[in-house]
Amino acid sequence: MKKTVVIIPTYNEIENISLIINSLFNINLTLNVLVVDDNSPDGTSKVVKNLMDKYKKKLFLEKKNKKEGLGVAYVHGFNWALARNYDYIFQMDADLSHNPNELEKMINHLDLAADVIIGSRYKNGVNVINWPLSRILLSYIASIYVRFITSMPIKDPTSGFVGYKKQVLEALNINRIKFVGYAFQIEMKYKAWIKGFNLIEESIVFLNRAHGNSKMDRSIILEAFFGVLYLRASKRKIK
Repeated sequence: MKKTVVIIPTYNEIENISLIINSLFNINLTLNVLVVDDNSPDGTSKVVKNLMDKYKKKLFLEKKNKKEGLGVAYVHGFNWALARNYDYIFQMDADLSHNPNELEKMINHLDLAADVIIGSRYKNGVNVINWPLSRILLSYIASIYVRFITSMPIKDPTSGFVGYKKQVLEALNINRIKFVGYAFQIEMKYKAWIKGFNLIEESIVFLNRAHGNSKMDRSIILEAFFGVLYLRASKRKIK
């Protein structure tokens, strides 16, 4: 099996972090987990440190000095993983909205034809549980908007459950990733697609968080709206 790491960014996820970590290590896969904590004031990183004794040499923590956002946390994690020569690098949420049991089939795609595997809420209809209708509509309409502007053939471009072969991250110049919220998710997929990598979607079921608060706000929505236009205008530079 390829050397695999799952990167989980956190900010005030004390109610969820031990559950997601234990769930990941309870599945029948050989993998490591890196938590990148955005200086959570609620003690999330302390919970991770305590679990590191249980999962020695399998669970790692990078605690940042200040809150800088999702995209910056992931880039930090990507650089950490590349420096340690991981073959497959996954990103997933800390709030249990992504089911760790989906990882096996996603890894199989990377073993076969995929360079990027996307856990897709919208590949086969709308597979979202316990989201309010307004949130579903916002997300689904955003996916249509992204496809219309960019022509990228991905039904769930804002998905946060994604796996990359290391060659993709090495080719993307990740330290120049511009965005931090939903636009970060779009930017990563768009740049990989423009560079000719094979992006495949695998249908998943997305479960709304039961604990803690969503980090979605107006600034994230606006960044995504205008960010897509920026990416389309920058297409030649990306190549």
